[in-house]
Amino acid sequence: MPDPFASLGALGMGFGDHNLLFGILFMLCGAALVVLGSCIRTALAHRAAQPKRMALLRRQKQRPRRRHRGTPLQIAGGILILIVLARVGFEFLTADGGWRTVLSRFAIAPSPDLLDGGVVVAALSEQLSRLQSGSLDILSLWLVVAALGLLLLAVPQRRKRRGAASRVSANASPNSRSVSFGPAPGDELAGALRSCRGALLAVAIFCGVSNILMLNGAIFMLQVYDRVLPSRSIPTLIGLSILAAILFLGQAIIDLIRGRIMIRIGAELDEAVSGRVFTAMARLPLLVGQQGEGLQPQRDLDSIRTFLASPGPNALFELPWLPFYLAIIWSFHPILGITAICGAIVLASVTAATEVLTRKPAGAAVLTGIRRNSLADASRRNAEVLAAMGMGRRLHDQWQEASREHISEQQRVSDVVGGLGSISRALRLMLQSAMLGAGAWLVIHGEATAGVIIAGSILAGRALAPVDLAIANWRNFVSARQSWRRLSRLLSRLPQEAQPMALPMPRSNLSVDRIAVGAPGAQQIIVQGIEFSLSAGAGLGIIGASGSGKSTFVRALVGAWRPTAGRIKLDGAALDQWPQEHVGRLIGYLPQDVELFAGTVAGNIARFEPGADAEVVVAASRAAGVHELIVSLPNGYETQIGEGGAILSAGQRQRIALARALYRDPFLVVLDEPNSNLDVEGENALGNAIRGITARGGIVVIVTHRSNILAAVDLLMVMKEGQMHMFGPRDQVFSSLSSLQPASSDGLKLVATSPKLPNRKPRT
Repeated sequence: MPDPFASLGALGMGFGDHNLLFGILFMLCGAALVVLGSCIRTALAHRAAQPKRMALLRRQKQRPRRRHRGTPLQIAGGILILIVLARVGFEFLTADGGWRTVLSRFAIAPSPDLLDGGVVVAALSEQLSRLQSGSLDILSLWLVVAALGLLLLAVPQRRKRRGAASRVSANASPNSRSVSFGPAPGDELAGALRSCRGALLAVAIFCGVSNILMLNGAIFMLQVYDRVLPSRSIPTLIGLSILAAILFLGQAIIDLIRGRIMIRIGAELDEAVSGRVFTAMARLPLLVGQQGEGLQPQRDLDSIRTFLASPGPNALFELPWLPFYLAIIWSFHPILGITAICGAIVLASVTAATEVLTRKPAGAAVLTGIRRNSLADASRRNAEVLAAMGMGRRLHDQWQEASREHISEQQRVSDVVGGLGSISRALRLMLQSAMLGAGAWLVIHGEATAGVIIAGSILAGRALAPVDLAIANWRNFVSARQSWRRLSRLLSRLPQEAQPMALPMPRSNLSVDRIAVGAPGAQQIIVQGIEFSLSAGAGLGIIGASGSGKSTFVRALVGAWRPTAGRIKLDGAALDQWPQEHVGRLIGYLPQDVELFAGTVAGNIARFEPGADAEVVVAASRAAGVHELIVSLPNGYETQIGEGGAILSAGQRQRIALARALYRDPFLVVLDEPNSNLDVEGENALGNAIRGITARGGIVVIVTHRSNILAAVDLLMVMKEGQMHMFGPRDQVFSSLSSLQPASSDGLKLVATSPKLPNRKPRT
C-alpha cells in the first residue's frame, strides 16, 4: 500500500522541509478569523440599528433565536484554540520522523503495539523533547493560551437577571413609574458606563486577541530568518507570506469591530445621560443663577463621547498586555528581557510625569475657556446694545484678554504633552536599537539566532507602543476626565426630581404663607413676609416702586424660584406636590422679558405639546385677542417666527406669549408687566383676557406700573422694600395711597412692615 504522506509531500510542491498541511491549517485559522469577524460585525450592525435603544450594549428581552450565537468570551476562546491548533500543527506535522512514521504505519496496517499506545507515547515524547530542546520555542506560553481558550469556551451563556425594581419600572403604568430605583445622583455617568460592561468586556477580549495576533509579525520574521533563509525555499516563503497576510487581515477586522464598538459605547453613554444633562442645564439657572457658561455641561458630555471614540481608550486596554510581551522577550533571553523591562520603566515614568505636569494647566485652560465663551455669548446676545452705544471695542478687549489666557494655558498643556511625547518616541526607538544591539551580542556569543534579533526588536516596539499612544492622547484623556468630574458634580447637585402622585386640578384657592425669596445663587433675601389668600375667580394687581421685589415674588408664585421660607399652595397643596409635567396645566406665566422659541406660532402657543389640538390653540389665541393678528401673518399659525420671535415686533411677541399663558385654561395665570409693549388695542384685548380668566373661575395676578389695566382686577397689593405694604380692594387701596393713615374701612388692610430677616453674608 503506498505511503499517504508521499502524495502529500508531492502536493507540497517542494516546500523545503515542510509539507502543505501546516499551511492549510494556518490559512484555515485566518479564514476562521475573517468569518468570525464578519459575523460579529453583521450582528453588531443589526443590533445597533434597533430604534430607541442599542441592544448591542444593553441586554433586552428578545424573541428566542433559532440558532445559537456564542458569547464574545466563547468567540475569543475559539479564536485562541484555532491559533494554538495552527501552531501545534505547524510544529508536529512538519517534523521529520515521529508522527510521520506513526501515522504511516497506522495508515498501512494498525499493529497491536500502536493500539497499545507505546508507539504513540514514544512519538509524543520524541516530539516534546524536540520542542523543549529548541531555544526559540515557548511551549509553556502556547499551553497557557490553549488553557485560556478552553476556559473561555467553557463559560456558559447566561442571561443577566434583572432586579425587581427594573421589572416594576418596565411594567408599571405611567402614573406609577414615579417609584423607581435609578442610580444615585451624580452616579448616572458611572451607571451608564456600567450598563455597557458587556460591550467593554468584548472590547477587552478583542484587544487581547488582537495583541496575540500581533505576534504574527515577530513569528513570521523568526521563521524567515531561522527556517526560510537556511533552506532557501521560495515556496515556503510564499506560503508563510500568504498565511501572515491572512492573519493580518483578521487582525484588521478585529480592530475595526473594536473601534466601532467603542463608538457605540460613546453614543449609548450620551443617550443614557443626555436627558439628565439637558434637564440639569435648564434647572441650573433657577438654582445658582446665570453663573458660568450655560452650555458647558453639553460640551463636557461631547468631550467624553469623543474621547471614547478616539484611539485613547485603546491604549488603556492594551497597557495590561505589556507584561505579556515582556515575558515573551524574556523567554528569548534574560538579557533581552532586562533591556525591555528597563525601557518600560523609563517610559512609565514619562507617562507619570505627563499626568503630574498637565493636571493644573489643563484645569486652568477649561476655566479660562468658559470665561471666554461666556463673553462671546453675551456679546452675541447684546449685539444691538454694543453697536448702538459703542461698547464693542471694550468687550472685544475683555474677550481678547480672556482668549490670551486660554491659549496660554493650552500652550502649556501642549508643550508638556508634545515634549514628553517626543521624548517617549525617541526612547522607544532607542530601546529598539538597544534590543538589536543586545541581540547581536547574543548571536556573536552563540546564545541566540539571527531571528531573535528581529523578533525581539519587533516585540519590544509593540510592547511599548501603548505607552507612546497613551502619552499622545493624554491631553484628550485629561479633558475627558475633567468633564466627567464636572458632570458628576453637576448631576449630584441637581438630583432627578421625584415624580409625586398626580393630584386633582385645583379649583378653589391660592394661599401664600409668609414666604421669603432670594435670587438663585445669592444669599441675600429679596422678598419676605408676604401672606394672603385668593379664592377662585379673584384678580390681584401688584404695584410698587422699581426694585420693591414684584418680579421676584411672581417668580416664586409660579414655582420658577423656590422660596427659602414659607409655602405657596393651590387648594391646600404646595406646588411641589404636583408632578412637573402637570404644572403647565396649573399655571400660565407671562414673564417681563418675553422669550419665544424658534418654530411656528402654533407651536409656541401650544408650548410645543406633541399632537396639540388645533381648536385648543385657536381658543387660547381668541382668549388673548390675538387670533386676527396671527391669521394676518404670511403663513398664519404655521409662520416660522425665528429664534426669539425675531420676525415679530415686541408687542406681537407679548400678545402671542399671552396666548401661550392662556393655553388649556390654567387655574393660576401670572402676568408680569403684560402691557409694557401694547398699544390701545392690545390693552383692550388684555383686559378682556383678564376678565375671561376670572369669569371661568381662574385666578389672575398682574404686576404692572400702568394703572389703567388694573380696572380688570378687584384686589390690589402694594409692595415696598420686598414686603407687602398694603392689601385690599382696589379702590380703597388707591384712595388710601396718598394718606399715611388710611381711613378705617371694611376689607382694607394696611400691613405693618415686619422687621427684615437678616441677610446671610455671602460665602467667601
